[in-house]
Amino acid sequence: MFRSRPKPEKPRAGPDGVLQESVWDYPRPPRLERTHRRIEIWLGGEKIADTTAAYRVLETSHPPGYYLPPEAFSPGVLSRAQGSSMCEFKGAATYWTLSAGGKAAQAAGWSYESPTPAFRDIAGYIALYPGQMDECRVDGEIVIPQPGTFYGGWITSDVAGPFKGAAGTMGW
Repeated sequence: MFRSRPKPEKPRAGPDGVLQESVWDYPRPPRLERTHRRIEIWLGGEKIADTTAAYRVLETSHPPGYYLPPEAFSPGVLSRAQGSSMCEFKGAATYWTLSAGGKAAQAAGWSYESPTPAFRDIAGYIALYPGQMDECRVDGEIVIPQPGTFYGGWITSDVAGPFKGAAGTMGW
């Protein structure tokens, strides 16, 4: 069932006076941009990734998705998972299982080994579902996973929604 576009939340100013980004101002097709924010990820009680050399993908109605260089992950954390999918914007995705501290998150990460030209900078970079990790942080702030099970966006206090992903939002 198609639902009309919801009313965007009004961006608020944070403690630093900077306004939130509205996900309704993000483009479609999505935009790729470099970020030097510190991205940290924990699984099985262990920190498994840490970088300030990530990219983020910005797409209308979605909180940003973060793509980390493979070297940001601790050795042995990543292993290829079965399956693949196709993104109309980025190309064919490869899936990854992440394992640490006796815990395995099956097919919780994905990458584009040969992405489309607009996304070539993230070739081999790994994105993941924050809801399948113990914790993900952006500049020290704990991330809230994007609603639903299909998308892997990272919600932080500097983005305003509403966000696609929950029941009834597929038509947005």
